[in-house]
Amino acid sequence: MYSKIYLRLEPLGLELVAAAAERAGHSVQLIDLQCESHQDFFRSVQRWRPDAIAFCGNYLANVPEIIDLARATRDLLPDAFICVGGHSVSFIPNEILRHADGAVDCVLTGEGETAITGLLDAIAQNRRDLKQVPGCVTLDHRSPPPAFVKSLDDLLPARHLARDRRKYFIGQLDPAASIEFSRGCPWDCVFCSAWTFYGRNYRVKTAECAVEELAQIREPGIFIVDDVAFIQAEHGMRIAEGIARRGIRKRYYLETRGDVLLRNKEVFKLWKQLGLNTMFLGLEAIDEEGLKHYRKRVTLSKNFEALEFARSLDITVAVNIIADPSWDRERFKVVRDWCLEIPEVVNISINTPYPGTETWHTESRRLTTRDYRLFDIQHAVLPTKLPLAEFYKELVETQRVLSRKHLGWAALRQCAGIVVRHLLRGQTNFLRMIWKFNSVYRPDLQLADHRQPIKYEIDLPPPSTATVERDGLYIHTSSGRKGRQIDHHTEEFVNATRMGTAV
Repeated sequence: MYSKIYLRLEPLGLELVAAAAERAGHSVQLIDLQCESHQDFFRSVQRWRPDAIAFCGNYLANVPEIIDLARATRDLLPDAFICVGGHSVSFIPNEILRHADGAVDCVLTGEGETAITGLLDAIAQNRRDLKQVPGCVTLDHRSPPPAFVKSLDDLLPARHLARDRRKYFIGQLDPAASIEFSRGCPWDCVFCSAWTFYGRNYRVKTAECAVEELAQIREPGIFIVDDVAFIQAEHGMRIAEGIARRGIRKRYYLETRGDVLLRNKEVFKLWKQLGLNTMFLGLEAIDEEGLKHYRKRVTLSKNFEALEFARSLDITVAVNIIADPSWDRERFKVVRDWCLEIPEVVNISINTPYPGTETWHTESRRLTTRDYRLFDIQHAVLPTKLPLAEFYKELVETQRVLSRKHLGWAALRQCAGIVVRHLLRGQTNFLRMIWKFNSVYRPDLQLADHRQPIKYEIDLPPPSTATVERDGLYIHTSSGRKGRQIDHHTEEFVNATRMGTAV
């Protein structure tokens, strides 16, 4: 839901995997289903008839769509090798394979750049013997653990494969490319899987390579995808100094922590001079109890001090607050009142146990649904203290109150110059964002998402259609929110499968 309004990011991970395959001598095409349709995908498959197809599953909510596309692709190309990789699926490979029911040959866990070339070499020799491919999981075996990329300097994404780069944006940065300067996170927040995915491994790209890659990007906006930007002050300074020497002029959006911001003030001051436009701070809670609950390892006073410093930089500051299903009306009101008192853009996300997080291990027994489509931090998948309909009503009202500060006609008046500059370049993503809130965030729609249909159609190139009818929960509908039926399987499934950490 968040990506329907505020951003549409370049598929950097898929571009990096594609680049690794190209360097190994393979012919590669890329299709981004954020921007293109299922029909576009199937036309491409039928026209090109690839030997191998790799789906990127970075987000849990996309898993049902991936499985359904893999099933339909198997019908079109019975002999193609179909694999799935990415952050989220790395934690649930066996579940992916079981739900796919033969449509997916293997799941690649860990970093895709190291895994893809080994996999392609192996299937060229003998697709039935993948036991030596690190990180490869099939229904009958699990290979040795995945290997980390030895040096981030060796990675350069295949940006030329993205078909319509003008569609990528984040907030005011329209269009925007994505870049990474580091991987991993040394903190261990209970709701996050970055530290478990990378095994607390933290690596950086050298300043020289980072600057060189940045110089090759055409987009004026840059989203720095690092989980926490500029943990190492010297690294951030060296990149900034290299940008200044090369005379690179961009506008930047980054995410960091309050304690990192306070510790490395000079770094962020320099980046402000270089074009730092927006800073996202994951506060997560507005009280000490909440911070301890999420194991943020930062005090409330430090977070508030960081907000003050961020404001002094004269940039757009956005913060995230985690809404817990235990919130009642009074708690929502307290949060609304606090958020209205501060000038920052505030995003509200729902506490959601994801595979790979500590919360998954401690809370998964309490899940009210196992439908991956609802695991998008905008739906409640744990029991709510308020009736679910009232919880969504309070949540959306809180988000609506906060959005009025920054969206709509008031925002348009304030951002008129930015909007005009975008329109002169033919960019409309930011303008469309301003009025989308009320069509996306509605309590009745969120409630309806818990009652999704079990019969749907996947659109194939004319004249074919594929109608799928299935009793399972992990189903994707390509027809949007229309025609949804009540799914009576959720409650039965949860009651019958209270399996702790297993899906």
